[in-house]
Amino acid sequence: MNPRERNLLILVGGLAALLVVGFGLRYVITKPLQQLDKQIDGLRAELTSIATERRNYFADEDRVKAFAQRTFSDDLNKASAKSGEILTRLILQSGLHEEDFTRLPAGPRKLRNAGEIGWNVQGDGPLMPVVNLLFLLQESPYLRRVDGVTISPAETAGKVRVKFRYLTLVLVPAPEVEWKEPMPKFTLDSPERRILDSIVARDILRPYIQRPPAPPVKVTPGRPGGSSVAAKPLPGPESLKIVSLSEWDGFPEVHVRDTVNERTLRYRIGDEMAGGVIVMVDYRALPMRGNEGIKSFSRVILKIGSEYWAIERGRTLADKYLMTPDQLPENISGL
Repeated sequence: MNPRERNLLILVGGLAALLVVGFGLRYVITKPLQQLDKQIDGLRAELTSIATERRNYFADEDRVKAFAQRTFSDDLNKASAKSGEILTRLILQSGLHEEDFTRLPAGPRKLRNAGEIGWNVQGDGPLMPVVNLLFLLQESPYLRRVDGVTISPAETAGKVRVKFRYLTLVLVPAPEVEWKEPMPKFTLDSPERRILDSIVARDILRPYIQRPPAPPVKVTPGRPGGSSVAAKPLPGPESLKIVSLSEWDGFPEVHVRDTVNERTLRYRIGDEMAGGVIVMVDYRALPMRGNEGIKSFSRVILKIGSEYWAIERGRTLADKYLMTPDQLPENISGL
């Protein structure tokens, strides 16, 4: 090996050694920095979690304080007495009588950080005041729950029996708050109360009353097959409406609805109707009488004397009109 090659080899070896030392120093220096970065990221995540928990804690604390302000008291006995007083006040405010209601204590039932107390209530009264009572209980601003509501007919006519449980919570331990008499959001004069009027108007709890028997029926002769007509006053032509002009077994029929006596009369060709005799059921498409822009596809034709009159389907007998020669069917001349 000549001196030139030896010097080149020494130079290459020195550069390689320098690179190895450089990578080693880099590893030694950067590894602790990477560990510090990981620790910093972990601490930041913990701080974020702590800050979130802190915000949730204060939000939950404010929520619990808001609930505590709506409780009757932080003492079980006082809360029971206060809730009973409010319940009696609502019964009287609804228009019911206090002596018609029984109130039995319910509880206390121990829960986590709270105690549940309340009343089992049962009483009789007219439906309207009972609906008032349930509305006031539901809209009461106090922390309460109305459970197990049942309404059934009472033993006294005109009254219903209502049963329910009126429950509330007593927080243990209770946060320090300033108790104030909460104001109700709605009253019996509020429009929201009027939504329940349909319950009273429909009288859904009235006992079933059987429908009275139908009036006697007599058979009116003089038309094919006869027709059953109730013994009621005869209606005027304006209350007799043609509702159907259909064919049965190849024979056209005229169905007339009596809107006064709520019955349907059946006529065929040759029967007397509206002061004339039925001669034809016409199924031609013609302009509607009085509204020529609309087509009428059926009408009954009557012969009164030597004239022909027509009544459109859907019109009353009072709407009959005299047909002009150009309106008559071609085959009506022989009838």
